[in-house]
Amino acid sequence: MHWTTDQSPPSVGQVVITKTRSPIRSNVGLKAVMAVTGILLVLFLVVHMLGNLKIFTGETSFDHYAHWLRDIGTPLLPHTWYLWIQRTVLTVAVVAHIVAATVLARRARAARPVKYAHRKKIQGSYAARTMRWGGVIILLFVIYHILDLTTGDLNPQGDASNPYGNVVADFAPERWYVTLFYTLAIVTVGFHLRHGIFSALRSLGQQTPQGERRNRAIALVVAVGLCVGYLVVPFAVLTGLVS
Repeated sequence: MHWTTDQSPPSVGQVVITKTRSPIRSNVGLKAVMAVTGILLVLFLVVHMLGNLKIFTGETSFDHYAHWLRDIGTPLLPHTWYLWIQRTVLTVAVVAHIVAATVLARRARAARPVKYAHRKKIQGSYAARTMRWGGVIILLFVIYHILDLTTGDLNPQGDASNPYGNVVADFAPERWYVTLFYTLAIVTVGFHLRHGIFSALRSLGQQTPQGERRNRAIALVVAVGLCVGYLVVPFAVLTGLVS
């Protein structure tokens, strides 16, 4: 219980009820949500990339891997349940990440409502200035990717029994526009990751010049590594290396 200096103290027997914000709704709590969900999503990207690279081991091996994903947890879990649990967790993580980022951005704008005519514009990185549109591109890509290679609705082959053939049909030379969109989305993810990883490492307290240089290098290496790992598959199909 508390009262401000311009208020009289509560009388005897009077109870003052004050609303307290939930820790998870505080700025610190929201940043923690972004960090946890961000780590979860990055880990998924790494594992998913490694799985995609199995396409270079041949059709039989890649198809076996794709079918194995549907059988994880059996017989304890029914067929494909693991994948649906994974998709649900990832969806919740993405939504929580977006909501936390949106709330923090609005609070930051509200904290500085007055714009000075001669105020020097703060220079930010390209990724920092385009995080909003980058998020939209990534969201559209995820929706397309699910309809393409998960449900098969937008895939020219759409054969659930032949995942290798679906990938080859998807990135065939005559469908260069799909590879172009895929490239745009992955590069956007790379910029998003670079900025997000750097911000996360910086928030851990490594704000010395040497620490910031190291953080930028780590963020760049991770982002470039993931971009290359994801793009090598469609371009391998586009150029006929995988067919």
